[in-house]
Amino acid sequence: MNIRGSAGPDDLAELRNHKKIVGMKQLKKALLHGGAARVYLALDADPAVTMPLAELAKARDVEIIWVGKMHDLGRACNIDVGAAAAATLTAQD
Repeated sequence: MNIRGSAGPDDLAELRNHKKIVGMKQLKKALLHGGAARVYLALDADPAVTMPLAELAKARDVEIIWVGKMHDLGRACNIDVGAAAAATLTAQD
């Protein structure tokens, strides 16, 4: 399992250009069913949202990338609002 600090431009470009999911409920479902390839969590999001997802990703051996701001994560997901959590999907999904 790999946990990285801040997301770099290449990480956000990958998120922008791949099939993804956005939001806590969808991310949790993808992690439980093995569909998440890489998890992105916002550092400025409520820890009550991000920490359980980080723990689940760690347990499932899925890489976690921390993004500085929810706004930046939302923009990388092509949405007009901030996002606390997102993930790229595995090839099977």
